[in-house]
Amino acid sequence: MASRPPSPPFGKGYFSAPFERFVRDDTFEQLTSAFTLLDTIETYFDSHVDLLQRKLQKHSDRLKMKAEETFKIKDLNLKDLKLKDLKIKDISGDLLAENLEREIKSFKLKLSSRVTSLQASWQSAKVVRTRDKVSFFFGVMTLLFTALMFGMAPQWIHIAYTVIGLYLLPLRFYQYKKRAWHYFLFDLCYYVTILNFVYIWIFPNSPELFVACYCLSHGSLASAVITWRNSLVFHDQDKVTSLFIHIYAPLSFTVIRHFYPNAALRFPALIQVAILHPWKGIVLSGVIYAIWQFLYWKFVLVDRRAKIESGQRTTSFSFLLNDKRSAIGRMLSAVPEQYREASFMGGQFVYALLTEIPAIFILYRSSFWSAIFLLLIFSVSVWNGGGFYIEVFGRKFERELEALRKEIAENSYKSGMSGASTPSTLSRGPSHTELPEFKDSENNSRESLDPASSSSEDSISVAERKKNS
Repeated sequence: MASRPPSPPFGKGYFSAPFERFVRDDTFEQLTSAFTLLDTIETYFDSHVDLLQRKLQKHSDRLKMKAEETFKIKDLNLKDLKLKDLKIKDISGDLLAENLEREIKSFKLKLSSRVTSLQASWQSAKVVRTRDKVSFFFGVMTLLFTALMFGMAPQWIHIAYTVIGLYLLPLRFYQYKKRAWHYFLFDLCYYVTILNFVYIWIFPNSPELFVACYCLSHGSLASAVITWRNSLVFHDQDKVTSLFIHIYAPLSFTVIRHFYPNAALRFPALIQVAILHPWKGIVLSGVIYAIWQFLYWKFVLVDRRAKIESGQRTTSFSFLLNDKRSAIGRMLSAVPEQYREASFMGGQFVYALLTEIPAIFILYRSSFWSAIFLLLIFSVSVWNGGGFYIEVFGRKFERELEALRKEIAENSYKSGMSGASTPSTLSRGPSHTELPEFKDSENNSRESLDPASSSSEDSISVAERKKNS
């Protein structure tokens, strides 16, 4: 890979403004001119040192090749006893030409298959698939319409929340079931999402259910954007779905609480919960959480323990336990095995209650801090998405190219060594058919794939060998 290009030089007068008071100072002019001269000398020597290093590297490679040729000649003289009376020029015949031609064709075949594999992997990548283009379109338009609805018609936010959820959640169930990941669907976020829909469309006059949904949506679901590193990656439907589940719930209940016009007419429970008492919010959300935890423990960790322990199914607990890079995984690994599940469930319960404290004491009372909270959560997802595009998605193709370059360099070096180690090659010097130039640039690899040029070069090289022999 090419090295990173140097930063472009600054234009004339770029730093002149802060030093205008020194313009008439002759001493300062001498100093600045001296600095300019030093910079010029430094740039000159840096460039020449870099060129010298490259020349030394090429010379070192050439010496290594000659040394290996020498050792191979000695081995050839020791092993081939039948050829001790033959001269080197007698060996340089059609047989050696055919061997070299066979090695060149083998190398070209490997190169062609490698490039074909690279093209196939790139064409099958998510960025060029139709479904991911649809996901990208869907994600961008959802974000746009959400912003427009929030500013123009906030009473439609909970409707959009329901419609999008009815599309994404069944699709996720189908995809996770096909991958045997459907035990993740028993997690708290899906449980709270279903409870939110139940409150919005079935029990809008229940103050207890409203308090529990509000606290859990602003607690465990919203904080999961940070703990589970949800990313705003528009072309990835799985990441878009995860972000929707964790961020649209607190958005909807923030709108219902602070920005919905005449919200008490649509959601009568707000009349009885004009002020959220802290202990009421903690107890109600804790009871709802405890019910989910018991059901999860019974139907997943007990009834389906055999499938989980055999590795047929994966849960959040097993995923975090096997993830040694995360802090949660390391802490769980330090706990004795018989206490890990209890420690995990207890830690989850404490975490859920702690993340609800800002919602109970600050967010429910203030529309301003609620907006700041949503902006903060969304900013984290955007930051994670930018990191994905730059550090993960953007470097995938770069790694493929680097692997291709290394493979080309190794194969070309081996082909050059096998051709150079033959006595015929030594007798007449390096041939233009040897392929060490593949190591210098990746553009030459494209020329080797041209059937017309490759066939013509092969025929010319064979003719020259026959002529020389």
